[in-house]
Amino acid sequence: MRVNSVKKALKEGRLQLGCGFAQLRSPEVARILAAAGFNWTFLDAEHGGFDQETLQDLCQAAVAAGLSPIVRVAELQYALIARALDCGAQGIIFPRVESPEVLERAVSWTKFPPLGVRGFGLTPVQVDYERATIPQIIDHMNENVMVVLQIETELGVERRDELLSVPGVDVVLVGPVDLSISLGVPGDFQHPKMVEAMDKIRDSCIAHGVVPGTQTRTLALAKFWKDRGMIFLGSGSETGFLLEKASETVAALRS
Repeated sequence: MRVNSVKKALKEGRLQLGCGFAQLRSPEVARILAAAGFNWTFLDAEHGGFDQETLQDLCQAAVAAGLSPIVRVAELQYALIARALDCGAQGIIFPRVESPEVLERAVSWTKFPPLGVRGFGLTPVQVDYERATIPQIIDHMNENVMVVLQIETELGVERRDELLSVPGVDVVLVGPVDLSISLGVPGDFQHPKMVEAMDKIRDSCIAHGVVPGTQTRTLALAKFWKDRGMIFLGSGSETGFLLEKASETVAALRS
């Protein structure tokens, strides 16, 4: 059974690079991102249009390519979280979290008993056809599934220490667009309010033994937050990369 290399690396304090993946429904995209050197990608089932079958295809392609697939669910619902894991996700992103009680319940859905309440329906497909007992599979999955908390509102920032005190949270991924909107500075990602809020989140993560991270829209922002200690670092998206390189090529040829 595969070890979650991203979770292992983050525990060792090593930078892990990722990006968004929300629109293109081709498994080949996962192979391209892996070849580019990314460690992880988040499959966006919150804002993207992926259905369950597509998620399964993309997760399987990503894992086979050595790219860790992390699914951002649309809501904190048991069926969405458990089914994404059954599809092969190596982690789950919880969006728009503001309540420690809701977070604790959602974390329990990612773990098999005795650590949680996730129902067991795995088949040989999900363990690469290895011969393993149910107790072995349970222990492996409980150890390797990664729980990623998104803090993306002003209230979430205020409650960060309560949220980060919930057992089982591995990583925080700041949602900068919604956070900037909540703080009254929409899209101004380096506004002092944004930098202060994200610094607070990073410091609380370190205090609670949780990995700090963020998604960014530009290389410059990614470098900025890398230098400020975010080690679960996302930059760009699959469509953004395609548009950026295509635009660069066309502009160069027309000049």
